Amino acid sequence: MPRRWVPPDTLRNMLVDSHCHLDFPELACQLENVLALMRENRVHRALCISVRLEDFPQVRALAETHAPLYGTVGVHPDYEGVEEATVEKLVSLASHSRIVGIGETGLDYYRLKGDLDWQRERFRCHIRAARECRKPLVVHTRSAAEDTLRIMREERAGEVRGVMHCFTESWDVASQAMDMGFYVSFSGIVTFKNAQALKDVAKRVPLERMLIETDSPFLAPVPFRGKVNQPGYVKHVAEEIARLKAVAFEDVARATTQNFNELFGV
Repeated sequence: MPRRWVPPDTLRNMLVDSHCHLDFPELACQLENVLALMRENRVHRALCISVRLEDFPQVRALAETHAPLYGTVGVHPDYEGVEEATVEKLVSLASHSRIVGIGETGLDYYRLKGDLDWQRERFRCHIRAARECRKPLVVHTRSAAEDTLRIMREERAGEVRGVMHCFTESWDVASQAMDMGFYVSFSGIVTFKNAQALKDVAKRVPLERMLIETDSPFLAPVPFRGKVNQPGYVKHVAEEIARLKAVAFEDVARATTQNFNELFGV
């Protein structure tokens, strides 16, 4: 059974990290400290994201053991030579009550070159699984926005919706994704001084369509840039969003928490 967790007393100050990798060694070795900082910074939930089926048991174990943690199941587009997902396998693994989404999935033309048709087929498989099990998608896209959106439309991803995670694309891409019912999630990148274009997008995305995340252990926000990231640092993403949109921190916390709960049904 999950360990007892006492959440913050008001939704106004609750935060959710909608994307992290607590099974990665940088964080798995200090999990109790990670959870303690979450409590200290009022981060009452975090979504642990699967990137390989071989590692999914660790993701599931985290979600089973710790009440503030939930999980997803999927194969990241960057991974070659790993166990390939099938619709049937994804649907079966997603039937667990603590597994609330499919992904991360999507397309990445930045790290990998050449014939990437296998990547596109993997993405289609994940969307079909999400539609079958009726759980939302966690979508990764890098240097592949046109194909990502095209496949989402062709496979009717809007039927289950989801989140465009660690968003770094243009307003036009954000707008098209939101038209399909997707949320747009901002990571620590939005706090970087050289990310003005992304800051401008964040100003335009309505709070009711926004999530926040760390993508930890990567992309630590200012003032921790360059260090190992963790869910407790999502507070700094929320603070930057509040500054950019000229709204109260509590408004960002409330909206992004409500959005997460609604999308993932937790």
